[in-house]
Amino acid sequence: MSAPAAAPEFALQAEGLVKTYPASKMTPEKTALRGIDLAIPRGSIFGLLGPNGAGKSTFINILAGMVNKTAGKVRIWGMDIDVQPRTARGAIGVVHQEIVSDVFFTPREALEVQAGFYGVRKADRKTDEILASLGLTDKADAYVRQLSGGMKRRLMVAKAMVHSPPILILDEPTAGVDVELRRQLWERVQALNALGVTIVLTTHYLEEAQALCDQIAIVNRGVVVACEPTPQLLRRLDTRSVVIVPVLPLEAAPLLDGFDADLRPDGRLAVTYKSEQSSVEAVLAAVRAAGVQIRDLTTEQPDLEDVFLSLTYGDVAELSPTRF
Repeated sequence: MSAPAAAPEFALQAEGLVKTYPASKMTPEKTALRGIDLAIPRGSIFGLLGPNGAGKSTFINILAGMVNKTAGKVRIWGMDIDVQPRTARGAIGVVHQEIVSDVFFTPREALEVQAGFYGVRKADRKTDEILASLGLTDKADAYVRQLSGGMKRRLMVAKAMVHSPPILILDEPTAGVDVELRRQLWERVQALNALGVTIVLTTHYLEEAQALCDQIAIVNRGVVVACEPTPQLLRRLDTRSVVIVPVLPLEAAPLLDGFDADLRPDGRLAVTYKSEQSSVEAVLAAVRAAGVQIRDLTTEQPDLEDVFLSLTYGDVAELSPTRF
């Protein structure tokens, strides 16, 4: 996908972004975003994660022009949305969570109509190229109502790309899609990213974000509580576990000097330690000193789900807005 020659360092930037919904007869005033600061690098796959109600959809809808911000600055592809609103928003394609399509159009017709909405001249349209890039060539002339759920989601991605935006925003794109279709969709998205398209992803499948994203921001209660390269974010939790299969079954977890031990329902013994303070060898020495013979062992380290839960449901969730 093409991009302007003078491409900016950051595909998207938000500075002090605030959104407050005024009170009504039915609901009190609500602040959905409380000073969001984000800088999303050009060419990255960027994860935007958070629990329901964290403010992710509000942020995306402000970018898409569907919600007006209360305060702050937003730049899309280097353009201020207050100064160049139409041009700035023309630099993004948004794929919303809900499947929305005209079931009486074919995919080819749907893309042609969408291109017309964006004012793309017929000579400049890339309908067949986009359909091919998302594996929809053989369904190009079938009615949308005949497509599977996974194909409809791919069609939504295709529609978002008709004006060749350098930024693609995917809001829960694999919700309700089976494992194989998820894999196919991500292969297509990674191919787009390889062509230079910046991908912004929201998902509740944390293993998906961990595998795909170069950088991840976690939003909670309208505040960015973390924004780091994925490997660095995973290192936030220093706790590791050594999981031991004992030679003889244990009736209870032994008392270990300096370590916490837990006997799991399957009979394995899990011993936790801080990697900066101890080592696997020290754990094994303590286990042997307690009289436990070791048949086998594995090690476990935190994944993105552990980090996510610690930041959104732990004490960190009470932090004030963090600047990045």
